[in-house]
Amino acid sequence: MSLASCLMAGALTLALPPDGTFRLHWTHSVEKTEWREDWRRVQGGLRLERAAVKGSGAGMEPGPDARLIDGWLIWTPQAATVSSLAIAASGMTASGWTLCAGETCQVIGETAGGAVILRPCEP
Repeated sequence: MSLASCLMAGALTLALPPDGTFRLHWTHSVEKTEWREDWRRVQGGLRLERAAVKGSGAGMEPGPDARLIDGWLIWTPQAATVSSLAIAASGMTASGWTLCAGETCQVIGETAGGAVILRPCEP
């Protein structure tokens, strides 16, 4: 099994494309604005490679290098690689988080409750 083969999201296993990329997107609970993040499976865990938001507001400040492209503020976060990512559901949004890898998307965290942990599958 290769380094970039799959991602665990709670009990869900999602196959990753050969480059190990996946996207997480959701609607902000207060601002009702779309947010998306592009991640990659790397040695040691998960790395955030790009973030984009359709506007700004409460807790949604774009990075200092953000540029406006087709209505999205897009930037490259300067974040460390993480071994896992906790996705908490507030129950205050109309939907959960959408996790996409290649052409496959799954909604996670649709109801309020404990966090869903995203982590790479073990090689």
